[in-house]
Amino acid sequence: MTRAWTYDEAERHLLGLELFGMRFGLDRMRRLTTTLGLPQSGYASVHVVGSNGKSSTVRMIAAILERHDRRTGAYLSPHLRSFTERVRVGELDVEPAAFAAAVQRAARAATLVERTLPDEDRVTQFEVLTAAALDELARRDVDVAVVEAGLGGRYDATNVIPSSVQVLTTVSLEHTRWLGPTVRDIAREKLAVVQEGGTLVVGDLVEEVEGEVRAAATRHGARLVHAPPDPGVELAAGGPFQRRNFALARAAADALVGPLDEDAVRAAAAEVTIPGRLEIVDSDPLTIVDGAHNPSGMAALAEAIEELRGEGGGAGRPGGGAERETGGPGGPAPLVAVLSILDDKDAAAMLRALLPLCDAVVLTSNANPRALSPATLQSLAGQLGGPPAHVEPDPRRAIDRARALAGRDGTVLATGSIYLVTDLLRVPGEGRASML
Repeated sequence: MTRAWTYDEAERHLLGLELFGMRFGLDRMRRLTTTLGLPQSGYASVHVVGSNGKSSTVRMIAAILERHDRRTGAYLSPHLRSFTERVRVGELDVEPAAFAAAVQRAARAATLVERTLPDEDRVTQFEVLTAAALDELARRDVDVAVVEAGLGGRYDATNVIPSSVQVLTTVSLEHTRWLGPTVRDIAREKLAVVQEGGTLVVGDLVEEVEGEVRAAATRHGARLVHAPPDPGVELAAGGPFQRRNFALARAAADALVGPLDEDAVRAAAAEVTIPGRLEIVDSDPLTIVDGAHNPSGMAALAEAIEELRGEGGGAGRPGGGAERETGGPGGPAPLVAVLSILDDKDAAAMLRALLPLCDAVVLTSNANPRALSPATLQSLAGQLGGPPAHVEPDPRRAIDRARALAGRDGTVLATGSIYLVTDLLRVPGEGRASML
């Protein structure tokens, strides 16, 4: 009898698969899930694709469905502290032992699949993770799984699920090496998840993307649902972008289960929170982390920060708490940003969105080897005419420096990369995050 893996062993196995990088294509994934008995066929599913807002929307859909008596699972990426965050049942992360067992089953299946592949081909980390998640959710007898795509849609490992509802959050220029050079190209790749006779839920999109949405719905005979810009309920999660996400989530849940109970929707909105998005991690000064990692995400964050600070007032709390004291007559308290950005992102566009709101910035790095050097960011911020820019390569020391610059009545915002957020939230000594 094979000995059961511990969580640490499962994590080491997954991190070891980073050597093989990302490989698009669904053939390996189809073989993998076939070897596992096609677990994704045992429950209904909602597929969430888009450039930003996917994880938030997945959590929100799951919260609404749970309150409509549907046993709900969710699959998300990336994680902040533990791989277990990626697989959830009933709004709770799966237990480490259960996650390890799921990864062990998927790894065993991957070994069998690789015997049928060309010598240079290997099952990837994300494929093992996705197969493990789909299998674990089947074993937990969920009624519905809400699944977040990893990258794109057409050839993403998640595109083996027979979803009845597909959700497109946003589309912006990202991963152009893999998805194509234009917003229209990227939209096509994401919309390739639309199923025959499914329901496609979208929000307010630019016209060129809207045209692709209409074409995809027509091509697949899918019902097209446009979510309103506001969900009509108060949210625990702060920021205008989360109101848009919850409106999408509400429309998706309605598409799956029919008319919703307003009290249940209101309860979900009041209780669901999103780790790593406008998350308060300290006070005096108010210290917030946010995983905005591309220009559109940073623009949405800047919009939220402007709302939180108010017209000429202090920075408010993301959950709608009391305003902070102002830093001077008629002006807001200082905002100091801690920034780290990866080298495959449009750092200039991200800085242009955020720097006008900041009184100072502290440029830092993160554990991902693709992080831009703080000196590069400092030079770029200077070229853009930004506020005083300080360099502190260590993320935790960068936070300390920003807090000193902000003063106890100011606000510190750490953003620019999910890997920066991970570095700040992880307890020293915990295993490292995935670099993919």
